[in-house]
Amino acid sequence: MQVINPATEEILHDLVEDTMESLAKKLHKLQAAQYGWQQATLESRINIIRKYAILLEENLEGLAAILTSEVGKPLQQSRNEINGARTRIQWLTDHAEQYLGDEVMTRSAGMEEKISYEPLGVVANISAWNYPYLVGTNVFIPALLAGNCVLYKPSEYSTLSGLQMERLLKLAGIPADIFHVAIGAREVGELLLDLPLDGYFFTGSFKTGKHIYEKVAPKMVPCQCELGGKDPLYVADDVADIKAVAAATADGAFYNNGQSCCAVERIYVHQDVFDQYLTEFVNEVKAYKLGPPTQDGVYLGPLTRKDQVDLIEEQVDEAVKYGATLHTGGKRLEGKGYYFEPTVLTGVNHSMGVMQDESFGPVIGIMSVKDDAEALQLMADTPYGLTASVYSSSQERAEGILRKLNVGTGYWNCCDRVSAAVPWSGRKHSGFGVTLSRAGLRAFTKPKAFHLKSS
Repeated sequence: MQVINPATEEILHDLVEDTMESLAKKLHKLQAAQYGWQQATLESRINIIRKYAILLEENLEGLAAILTSEVGKPLQQSRNEINGARTRIQWLTDHAEQYLGDEVMTRSAGMEEKISYEPLGVVANISAWNYPYLVGTNVFIPALLAGNCVLYKPSEYSTLSGLQMERLLKLAGIPADIFHVAIGAREVGELLLDLPLDGYFFTGSFKTGKHIYEKVAPKMVPCQCELGGKDPLYVADDVADIKAVAAATADGAFYNNGQSCCAVERIYVHQDVFDQYLTEFVNEVKAYKLGPPTQDGVYLGPLTRKDQVDLIEEQVDEAVKYGATLHTGGKRLEGKGYYFEPTVLTGVNHSMGVMQDESFGPVIGIMSVKDDAEALQLMADTPYGLTASVYSSSQERAEGILRKLNVGTGYWNCCDRVSAAVPWSGRKHSGFGVTLSRAGLRAFTKPKAFHLKSS
């Protein structure tokens, strides 16, 4: 398997992909080691994961350089991602005892009733390339804390970073056969679905998630899917600072080249502030520096995947063909690398792919709406249900809109953010299941009830 630098199209490494035989050997080792890991004290598992977080900090520059080389995000954004993973690890380790330890429910008349949170066993983590450190942290860190062993398949676009995670976990003290990496592309992921694992945790596209869910359903083991989104944002007419809102929402749309599950993918603006907002938004986007991700000041590097450039180009061309107005961007860059200009469109509508299908790239469509009711109707017009955002001076007004939307996360005066303290989950085609928060810690466990009567 070739690892390619998306900024230069140079081959970084050739890696040997796993086979069914090699995967079966890794699984056997994990299964043999799992009970011993489960029997280790929760405190000892917490201490090892905390050491891993320290190693992430100590190796930050080298890890960021590897991440940038294989996914193309600017170096500072790679540093931000790794530091963000450390922040999530701190919350998870700080709260592991509270939510993974035994929970006494009642004590009366010599009877104690309690819940024990036992690990699932050996789980597969089929992960994503856009934020490998963050997405991995969401899954394999709570899985390990809960006493599971993990067969971790990083995306073929971020395998080098996945191997670094394995190296540092074991340097931190994770025993040799508690965490193994499955190396390969789609075919290797398919092989994992045939193995007798105790749970599957996937992050990626709706199409792949649906396939995984259908394939593993007969096993009757937990299967969580964090999938895509077409996340809407509404700017109401009562916002206090249009320029600041335009800057914040442009960042929500274009950070990491728009390659974020919760990136803003479509914007609706009240007609009374539309013109001013659009002017400020376009000015902000035009100021973004596009170029080599190792260069200082670059905000947008290349897209990670070559075929995504084609998809963005198709969406833009279709929108313009059917009447959309192009305000900036709109084309790929000539030469080496998977670069596409940050693109802003108006005059769009919901018959266009750019307003209905996940873009996962540096393009945004902006529509004018006459009132909150029209904004709500358009925001809800999607098969996805990951996040939604409302910018308004009134929390009551914003929450009123957000509560009517079938999404896993609502944002008021912010967007494109994830916190370890609250659940991360999707609705409809954005998936199901939970990571992060107390619910995310317990997602990797199976509760056992104890009824304990003293003699």
